Amino acid sequence: MGGAAMNIPRPPSKQPIPGNAKRVFKGVIFDVYQWEQKMFDGTIATFEKLKRPDTVVVFPVLPDGRVLLTEQEQPGKDPFIGATGGRVDEGEDILDAARRELREESGYEADEFMLWDVQHPTSKIDWVVYTFIAKGLKKAGGLDLDGGEKITLKPVTFDEFLGLAMDGRFSEKEVIPKLLEARLSPEKEAELRKLFSN
Repeated sequence: MGGAAMNIPRPPSKQPIPGNAKRVFKGVIFDVYQWEQKMFDGTIATFEKLKRPDTVVVFPVLPDGRVLLTEQEQPGKDPFIGATGGRVDEGEDILDAARRELREESGYEADEFMLWDVQHPTSKIDWVVYTFIAKGLKKAGGLDLDGGEKITLKPVTFDEFLGLAMDGRFSEKEVIPKLLEARLSPEKEAELRKLFSN
């Protein structure tokens, strides 16, 4: 799906924050919610859950078939390898966020965005990660990075991409099971290779 709007529903959490929960802390990224929960034995306990902005992750595919990754440094973190992506701004459409992050972190725009994966990475945080594959790339300018980002573009072959499943520096943990599955199953590898092909 390219320029047309995508209707991307937000998947429900397996442990949603109930309507009677109270926000007890508002942070820069994380808010903390608490509520009283009746237990199986009749006692009452305080439950707690974090809430944060959702994230978009974009794996761009270059015209030559290589996957465009990034080598990144951020303050207080070890250097890592990842896709382009970042937080969804308040009120921002998911696909618009994917387009923006791709443009800012790679300097590319894409004709087509395919939604590859959507998930809540953990039950204790109200947070969804939307993972896209972007094709039809066109260079649109230089990188437009935040003050806390250092990014070097890292094009890799599809086989090198699959190999990142075993690399501790690879930060996109949500898709590692898909990469491992492709490494173990020729059928799954063929499916994934087709998904990433131009």
